[in-house]
Amino acid sequence: QAQPVESGGGSVQAGGSLRLTCSTHLYTNNYYCMGWFRQAPGKEREGVAVLYLGGDIAYYSASVEGRFTVSQDTSASTLFLQMNNLKPDDTAIYFCAAGETRRRSGSAWYCDLRRDDYNYWGQGTQVTVSS
Repeated sequence: QAQPVESGGGSVQAGGSLRLTCSTHLYTNNYYCMGWFRQAPGKEREGVAVLYLGGDIAYYSASVEGRFTVSQDTSASTLFLQMNNLKPDDTAIYFCAAGETRRRSGSAWYCDLRRDDYNYWGQGTQVTVSS
């Protein structure tokens, strides 16, 4: 399958944790970047955490840094998002995405949080955090 498939969403109270999983066969197609985006009601879809697959380098939005961790299991073609200390503002539909665009800073490659850098998108999984 080319389209990522997310799972692991749910409802938790503030301060709780959830782990999202993204399964895909895109790892075999040499995509450089995979990541997680979210969209809250009435808001634009925003980047949360992305991973440069070749170097295992992660990049986070300021709103989640220190609370969320993105990781991969290459043997299982799976991407994870561990979300700790969740807040009501984290409530959104979370999407997994993969893309061909990588960017360069000096001698290092990295992935950005820009939506346009990503070509394949999952259907999303709902995360609801209550106060």
